[in-house]
Amino acid sequence: MNCLPIVQKSSQNPAGIAKLGALWCKTEGVTAVDPEPAAARRRGRPGYDRDEVLAAAVTLFNEQGYDATSVADLAARLGLTKSAMYHHFSSKEELLEMALGVALDGLEGVLVEPEATRGTAAERLHFVLRAAVQVLLDRLPYVTLLLRVRGNSAVERAALERRRAFDHEMALLVREAQASGSLRPDVDSAIVTRLIFGMLNSTIEWYRPTGSIDRDALTHDILTVAFDGISPR
Repeated sequence: MNCLPIVQKSSQNPAGIAKLGALWCKTEGVTAVDPEPAAARRRGRPGYDRDEVLAAAVTLFNEQGYDATSVADLAARLGLTKSAMYHHFSSKEELLEMALGVALDGLEGVLVEPEATRGTAAERLHFVLRAAVQVLLDRLPYVTLLLRVRGNSAVERAALERRRAFDHEMALLVREAQASGSLRPDVDSAIVTRLIFGMLNSTIEWYRPTGSIDRDALTHDILTVAFDGISPR
């Protein structure tokens, strides 16, 4: 019998990280939902579920590098056996794919928010940039991992393609704001997008949630520098 976890989204799990909730099980000609509580089916050391294992993996990937981290390293960090790890995920690559999805889903989700689809181009751009900053701060370890992939595997190449698509949408929005007179017309929209997100993405190197920098003040400062620099004169 093959069982797969059903991904559940809720206010406590906005990223939609798969948890060990109900299982969809397929037998020969029989499909059923297993009603057994998730806690009763946790495997490995008590208290670890899929998103906790994923979070630990992301931390380790960022510390050691994805290529240099083995499943054995992650098992040792969590105090689990390798076989217990494979009850949660089928491979290290699956961990990477899910982790990158947490970051990309957040960024792509910004573009379909109501505030990103109505109002003037300048208003939409301001909202999208502010929301993108919040995604970075809320999902900092996952975005950090995303920004460090180099296309060394099919999973990484797919993630980079999604990043390029997001950047393209941002460049279109900058161009629209330029055409409306809200932004300076003498700068290339694609370069503006790269410069803004280069500034934003650099925060992964020095911002620490437990540090002295207030996140709201940081968001304000990023947006102020970005928009004052590209406002028409």
